[in-house]
Amino acid sequence: MKENILSAFPKTRLDLPDEYKAIYEKHYLANRNGQYKTTSLSQRLESWMHRQVAADLKAGVEVSTLEIGAGTLNQLPYEPVCGPYDIVEPFRILWETAPGRERIRNAFDDISEAKSSGPYDRITNVAVFEHIMDLPMVVAQSALLLKPSGTLRVAIPNEGTPLWKLGTKVTGHEFKKRYGLKYEVLMRYEHVNTAADIEGVLKVFFERARCKVFGLCKSLGFYRFYECSQPKLDAAREFLQNRGTAW
Repeated sequence: MKENILSAFPKTRLDLPDEYKAIYEKHYLANRNGQYKTTSLSQRLESWMHRQVAADLKAGVEVSTLEIGAGTLNQLPYEPVCGPYDIVEPFRILWETAPGRERIRNAFDDISEAKSSGPYDRITNVAVFEHIMDLPMVVAQSALLLKPSGTLRVAIPNEGTPLWKLGTKVTGHEFKKRYGLKYEVLMRYEHVNTAADIEGVLKVFFERARCKVFGLCKSLGFYRFYECSQPKLDAAREFLQNRGTAW
């Protein structure tokens, strides 16, 4: 079972047509800033993911955090100042002028660079893992970057399920109206992993991957949150060794 899951990676991303490339950066920034009616609503719904990721924090307790795919630093408002905060975000334009940037201790282009600053009490990400083509590589390294009692905290859209597909159709209507393009094409480019893919990889490298759903169940929900603990260090090291990555 483990081998079947891992054999699907790394995935390949479909080429984005030129007309989508032309509006990609503009759309991304407008989307993250909630400038559209549907994305503004989506951001309010997405606050559930941000709150779940930050739910482990306790007032006055200092912990070290590494956030993967920090983007415009929109997780920071949900997290009180509570210790060293590092990020992995190769697109510096997203965070260099963002509010809260003064809180960032280290900014890395790749998770492998965080090795010298770990281990961490918590590694977090919000709506990131669905985009990563070589997800097992990132999850395996996350497992090795955690302290023994640390957790990997993963919030994702419920990609690949009927309710999520319905939600993207609503967003797609505004996208079509604004750009005259099909939103489904952009989503196929962006979301290379389903929620089931992500859960499968998490369970390869962690003994516990507790799931919470924003909705009725996994098949009828908008978002999922995973709190992963007890990393399988031998499995992570073996995987990285087989990939030729020293740890």
